[in-house]
Amino acid sequence: MDGDRKGWRPSSLGGAVFAVCMAGTTLPTPLYGLYQEKFGFSVLMVTVVYAVYAFGVIGVLLLAGNASDSVGRRPVLLAGLGFAAASAVCFLCATGLGWLYAGRLLSGLSAGLFTGAATAYVLELAPPGGASRATFVATAANMGGLGCGPLLAGVLAQYAVLPLYLPFAVHLALVAGSVAVLLRLPETVRERRPLSTVRPQRPGLPRQVRAVFGPAATASFVGFALFGVFTSVSPAFLAQSLDVHDHAVSGLVVALAFFASTAGQLAVGRVGVGRSLPLGCAGLLAGLALLAGALRWDLLALVVLSALVGGGGQGLAFRGALSAVAAASPADRRAAVISTLFVVAYAGISVPVIGVGVLVGPLGLEGAGLVFIACMAVLVSSAALYLLRRPVRAAGT
Repeated sequence: MDGDRKGWRPSSLGGAVFAVCMAGTTLPTPLYGLYQEKFGFSVLMVTVVYAVYAFGVIGVLLLAGNASDSVGRRPVLLAGLGFAAASAVCFLCATGLGWLYAGRLLSGLSAGLFTGAATAYVLELAPPGGASRATFVATAANMGGLGCGPLLAGVLAQYAVLPLYLPFAVHLALVAGSVAVLLRLPETVRERRPLSTVRPQRPGLPRQVRAVFGPAATASFVGFALFGVFTSVSPAFLAQSLDVHDHAVSGLVVALAFFASTAGQLAVGRVGVGRSLPLGCAGLLAGLALLAGALRWDLLALVVLSALVGGGGQGLAFRGALSAVAAASPADRRAAVISTLFVVAYAGISVPVIGVGVLVGPLGLEGAGLVFIACMAVLVSSAALYLLRRPVRAAGT
């Protein structure tokens, strides 16, 4: 037993570092209402501040998504932690919107560097024969870290002092500890090349991938859009419509969506790719319907159910989409195809979210949310109907 634990220690520590970085990307979620009060900006500006993160992620995925294959995992992850620390400093120094934009952009850069490199690192640090368990560690670290961010910030903002400073000071300390851990872990890339050899990744879509890519990308887009709305405007909805001003509750609601996504992703192994995509679409549709009911009747219970059901659907749909697209791609184009899928997915947490912010002015928060839900429901229903007519092959399992 002791030997097994020791063999898994590097992979587990790599997963912990991964979780710390991802937690920083969602840390501001329950604090946006406090920033609105302090700086006096609108819900639209909240959504724009949130969406800046996606632009940072997409930029890194396109320009340096494969950098760790060349220069090594640790240098890229150390750079990611550097961006995470710089993001925390921006929020600590924030005196206006400009600081928030800079903090979110730097957070996106850190996530863009970590997403691929940290996943590969956790898998490579695992002992022989541990690929399945290492995949669980990487998935739990990614989505679990995203869920822990708003939960940590909400609890500290509600029950501790200096709500706009303490969460980022704590995260800065966690980042410093992660740097110390990372420096003690081994490098897993044996043949490293200079940074000058890194080239931008061009999104690619070979002919044989196109049939499955359309519904897979649509489901991914809707799932990430649902998360985008939850993490940007749900605290405002809870405060304005449900009179819930407890930051810990706001953080917990958002965290539940990410934890449910983790459970959904882990269920794909049992459900199978062929069924996980349509089931994920059904879960997303149900989550959207529950969110519509929450907006219409101002019920907290429906918000929580929407987070759980929609989050589970997102996890099923996204991991199913990723597996199906990867299986359909030729080996020499797989990285480019997966990068394209991630670009579409992260577009989902920027464009629709900003659209909601634009509509809040003329329609109010409830009206803007219902328009968003209607548009996303049409998209995910179309993807589900396509998948029912042309199911993903079981070979993608």
